[in-house]
Amino acid sequence: MGMGEHLDRMRAGEWFLPKNEPELREAAERRAALCALYNAEGKEAPGRAERRRILGELLGSVGEGVNVRPPFRCDMGTYISIGAHTFVNFGAVFIASAPVTIGEHVQMGPYVQLLTSTHALEAERRREGWERALPVTIGDNVWLGGGVIVCPGVTIGENTVVGAGSVVTKDLPAGVLALGSPARVVRELED
Repeated sequence: MGMGEHLDRMRAGEWFLPKNEPELREAAERRAALCALYNAEGKEAPGRAERRRILGELLGSVGEGVNVRPPFRCDMGTYISIGAHTFVNFGAVFIASAPVTIGEHVQMGPYVQLLTSTHALEAERRREGWERALPVTIGDNVWLGGGVIVCPGVTIGENTVVGAGSVVTKDLPAGVLALGSPARVVRELED
């Protein structure tokens, strides 16, 4: 199976064996090198314009005024789209084997994780390395507090706030405050 077919299967949420795809390893190594350049510190640290260029090469699309503080980690960055005027604090990890779509004016605290990959529950399939990926979508003007984890297949509606340390395992509607592990809606938010 060629890289294009494999990527189509990943995007469709079908099961795949990443260890059998050398093109995936090569792409992951390239992304790791770009992340290392982006995250460099001291004398090696890139300037603002160079970081913006690296981010544009690393990700699928980056809107105007996006600020992603290093260190930042991702794997299949080409599946990541970040809307204008979004702020991502340091320590973010985006595992993007499926599309990660982040709206405009989103705020993310430190150490937020957006995860699209999941593994087989059956012991033998997990041992063999089977996984699949489900998209993550973050609506406009969402605020994810520090340490929030968003699990595969989750959509968070616009204007929603997720409290620090929450684990979002299911979709959240627009305009609510959600807290906990698993995250639960505790109240609606006013405009």
